[in-house]
Amino acid sequence: MLFAVIPAGGSGTRLWPLSRAGHPKFLHPLTGTAASLLQATVQRLAPLTTPERTLVVTGLAHAAAVARQLTGLPEENILVEPSPRDSCAAIALAAAVIARRDPDAVMGSFAADHLIADPEGYVATVRRAVEGAQQGLLMTVGIKPTRPETGYGYLQCGSGVGDGPIRVVEEFKEKPAYDVAVSYVESGRYFWNASMFVWRVDTFLAELARQQPEMHAGLERIAAVWESAAREEVLGEVWPTLPKISVDYAVMEGAAVAGLVGTVPGDFGWNDIGDFHTLGDVLPTDPAGNVVVGAGTAGDKPGVLLHDSSGLVVVPGSGRLVAALGVRDLIVVDTEDAVLVCPRDRAQDVKKLVDQLKQRGDDSYV
Repeated sequence: MLFAVIPAGGSGTRLWPLSRAGHPKFLHPLTGTAASLLQATVQRLAPLTTPERTLVVTGLAHAAAVARQLTGLPEENILVEPSPRDSCAAIALAAAVIARRDPDAVMGSFAADHLIADPEGYVATVRRAVEGAQQGLLMTVGIKPTRPETGYGYLQCGSGVGDGPIRVVEEFKEKPAYDVAVSYVESGRYFWNASMFVWRVDTFLAELARQQPEMHAGLERIAAVWESAAREEVLGEVWPTLPKISVDYAVMEGAAVAGLVGTVPGDFGWNDIGDFHTLGDVLPTDPAGNVVVGAGTAGDKPGVLLHDSSGLVVVPGSGRLVAALGVRDLIVVDTEDAVLVCPRDRAQDVKKLVDQLKQRGDDSYV
């Protein structure tokens, strides 16, 4: 049975002021239900694994909140990293810990902050990826592109592997210009890189040792004492020395050049919730196209009053009444200490406000 690893980090600056460093987006109920993004991730993995084989890698600041939200997980399955070192260190730590429990294990890494519209299609796709991993490939789940998106990375695919849907990944392509993205989609040889990975832990750790020997050696030291009293001392000594690099750059790009990466296409309503405009596109709307985030969910929600308004994304979070009259295509986010109002087509620029707050030293708002 699959070991499921969920890296839960990042602050989601394009979802400010709802998402903050101390309470990032994966802890919020942005799914259209009472479940947080993290809880929804665990729920849709349930047909593939068990709580005993589900691990979350998160930061010190979020560990308590993660434990509160995931009461069904064993305490030892919440792996706490002392500081952010990007995705490779987080995922490889989990792989090294799992390898100590089961050296022949297959693990999958699935982000904590994605929305999936078709959970059954998602499970079927992951199962096909597991088949590729058992053949010794480092597998990705490639999302079938629905439009020429410039904000995603792409997987350039080559020949098929056997009679099934598995294809060889020849190269990872970074975020392209629009005309290049159009050519990618039209060719049928490219998938979006959704950063979902499935592999045998021994295969991955061997490739990590080949490409990143110092990181591999450091993580093996940590994993060797993970269940002992020496964990904190070794973590404190080794963790800050690990390279800060994504798993794509550290392992997957080089493995693809070596012909070791495969992919299975996924078409299950995947969405990477990066900003409020995207949230408005994927959550249910009222007849005027307005989305109220958190409407109908559990908890104490304030009222929202909309009149002659359309295309709004409203996030009430302060307890105050939020009212809008005669406006179109706006984002309105109301929290206890900050209010954001901006056009939906400027949603990507919200991170600029966070950058400006950091420059001003207003860290209490970040």
